[in-house]
Amino acid sequence: MKQTLKILVVDDNEVDRMAVRDALTKAGLQMELFEVSNGNDAFSALSTTAYDCVFFDYRLPDQHGLTFIQQLRSSKIKVPSVVLTAQGDEQIAVQLIKAGATDYLSKSKISPEMLVQVLRSAIRIYWAETQAALVNQQLRESHEQLIRKNQELERQQQQIQMQNFKLLEVSQLKSHFLATMSHELRTPMNAIIGFSQILFRSKFGQLTDQQADMVERILNNGKHLLMLVNEVLDFSKLEAGRLDLKAEIFDISKVINLAVGEMRSLADAKNLSLLVQTDLQNTLVFNDPVRIKQILINLLSNAIKFTESGEIWVEVKELPASRVTIVVQDTGIGIAPRDFKRIFEAFRQVDQTITRKYPGTGLGLAIIDSLVRMMGGKIFLDSKLESGSMFKIELPRQITLFTEAADAPAIQLDGDEIYSSAKNPHHSSSKTR
Repeated sequence: MKQTLKILVVDDNEVDRMAVRDALTKAGLQMELFEVSNGNDAFSALSTTAYDCVFFDYRLPDQHGLTFIQQLRSSKIKVPSVVLTAQGDEQIAVQLIKAGATDYLSKSKISPEMLVQVLRSAIRIYWAETQAALVNQQLRESHEQLIRKNQELERQQQQIQMQNFKLLEVSQLKSHFLATMSHELRTPMNAIIGFSQILFRSKFGQLTDQQADMVERILNNGKHLLMLVNEVLDFSKLEAGRLDLKAEIFDISKVINLAVGEMRSLADAKNLSLLVQTDLQNTLVFNDPVRIKQILINLLSNAIKFTESGEIWVEVKELPASRVTIVVQDTGIGIAPRDFKRIFEAFRQVDQTITRKYPGTGLGLAIIDSLVRMMGGKIFLDSKLESGSMFKIELPRQITLFTEAADAPAIQLDGDEIYSSAKNPHHSSSKTR
């Protein structure tokens, strides 16, 4: 409670006002006491001055106490108010408290002790109600802010969804464009490669050394360009979910030796040793031989591209739980740990500048990663700058594909059941159960 209180007494009866004044004085309160005799004067005083408490008779000459309380509330005048009632008017006092009064006191019970007790109680109640109202107002404002924020978040979410739809549409258009252009480019590229090979045949005439060199360059560049086009086509199919594995039983060691044989000339051109070690008790697997060869050629191509001296070796080994692992290791420039994840991203290369030393689409490892995942396998990378890289692929000996041919007959591969076409039990391009 403040040290000096401002108190207003509203009563048309001078004797009643004096009783209140004497009781407050005897209580020893430090106060400034103001007195008025009617509701209009009280309202004017409360409109211009802040009081700590007001005592008022519920029967004023110009208006009823209930009207007075309602007038204060409508004018948003807030002050602790104590109704002074006659004996037996407790029910009326209760109605006034419901209307907004803080407390009431019977005039017959006015005493210094009782008046101080009611005064302190009224002020505490008023401030408690004020704080509660303030907290409620803050809660309402916070609730309204949350509603506005939720509305804003919903609006932003709708915008993000619309942007995602647009991005998805653009991505689909991009994939369709890449697939169409890649397909269209393959036809003239195959013709260039085919005619270049024809020119090397002796029945069409002997080429001079200079002519042979130019034709060989055309052939090699044509093959390289076709490989890049095929990478873009494969990636667009993978991205659109339209690339299927054509599984069959085959000798994985033969496919690996074939891929190594195709890449050996590139290794020889850089004086790199290319070694192969196969340690398999059973070389038969059920997978897509074309894609296995593609994975290995991509890994070998990268190893040769990024290795200036030393050796490259391929190792194929058995793993527990009917799995095999293919390891391609080199002594090349290596990869920094921070780039391990980035190199498997589409169109991503460690050197992104237009003047980079090592060309390529940046799709090779992304395609390998997607193909290995489709086969139910995993790919691991271990590398150190200036020390070389090791790519290790773990694959199930028998991949599992899903098809409508759930009743396809089973055949055996050294104890492993493999589902294949009924027409050709030894060569299956159908999908497994």
